[in-house]
Amino acid sequence: MGMTMTQKILARHAGAGKVEAGDIITAGIDLALTNDIMGAQTFAEFEKIGKPAVFDQNKVVLVPDHFCPANDMKSAELAKKLREFARKYQITHYFEIGRMGIEHALLPDSGLIAPGDLVAGADSHTCTYGALNAFATGVGLTDLGAALATGKTWLKVPAAVGVELCGSLPRYVRGKDVVLALIGRIGVDGARYKSLEYYGSGVARLTMADRFTIANMAIEAGAKNGIFPCDSVTATYLEGRTAREYRPEAADADAFYEERIEINLSLLEPLVACPHLPENVKPAKELSGIAIDQAVIGSCTNGRLDDLAQAAEILKGRKINKKVRAIVIPATQEIYSQAMALGYLRTFVDAGAAVSTPTCGPCFGGHMGILAAGERAVSTTNRNFKGRMGAADSEIYLAGPYVAAASAITGRITDPAEIAGA
Repeated sequence: MGMTMTQKILARHAGAGKVEAGDIITAGIDLALTNDIMGAQTFAEFEKIGKPAVFDQNKVVLVPDHFCPANDMKSAELAKKLREFARKYQITHYFEIGRMGIEHALLPDSGLIAPGDLVAGADSHTCTYGALNAFATGVGLTDLGAALATGKTWLKVPAAVGVELCGSLPRYVRGKDVVLALIGRIGVDGARYKSLEYYGSGVARLTMADRFTIANMAIEAGAKNGIFPCDSVTATYLEGRTAREYRPEAADADAFYEERIEINLSLLEPLVACPHLPENVKPAKELSGIAIDQAVIGSCTNGRLDDLAQAAEILKGRKINKKVRAIVIPATQEIYSQAMALGYLRTFVDAGAAVSTPTCGPCFGGHMGILAAGERAVSTTNRNFKGRMGAADSEIYLAGPYVAAASAITGRITDPAEIAGA
């Protein structure tokens, strides 16, 4: 029996010829990541070990992005902990205000992730990097503290679920709709501690932005990781970003998948995950009677340039509904600059939206868009749990940029085709 993409990467990093689902391994890592929320506790675990230095100052990445710019004294102290650690241990890749971004968009765009890598991060959406054919997963703070000291982590090799993509995406349907369709089908625990492995003719028709979004929300299906094959789209994205040699991994023809799921991209439509779980998925056109108070376009899930382009396409020449607060958050400083050069930021401002510096902000209820009691938001973020974005009785509807922008205009959840036909 052959190995999956994930199993091949884990086997190589564990120095083993072969691994199987359920094996417990110790593997070397290519990158360790933490942020302002998790950093202080991670560093405390590292300090307990008593090492005079991190395992490799070039393979540790620190990004204060959740509460930054700091919104209160506590968040300022959390960011300070990262800053002090970076200076003490001479961490090469420390990103802060002015050259920062949301970590899961920043790292790939900065060329820090390559196919075949093994990445451990103190954040559940570390799985985003699977879009680049890397094994990337969130780990506990104790594990990451140990990884900072040793350059190694332990893992149980996950079983795999194969997701075959065929067809092409229709108009106004993008990566967010693909992953919502999957989660709507298998549920939030449908891939618990498993690897979601994407393959099929439809993969080549997905942009890197689509793939990042899909891999990002693997954790919303309970998965240990999500991973795509490396192809010409991947190679084009990596050009000019990284000069180092990398080793992509492809699944063997006889790789074992515990379950196989087929998604025909051609049959998808704009989707929305209703409160209070990402699995509660319905077509946007069936929710047109639901009024909203806020629309958020951004996050590590949908804050890339392609996402902003989709929102700008809908908002250009139109106005945000007066009852709606629309917030746009480019995922990195580079994306912000590109969006400015392309005129997207002018489009957002002219439409009546607020444009923020890169930050996780409202996604997890940190700042820059907290919901009051009884309010309702359409958001391009990744979780819609009860109280996730503010008050316990507020509501979050997850959608892609097309739906979020169209809804901001009408003041209610809206299929973008309705706007286009207006």
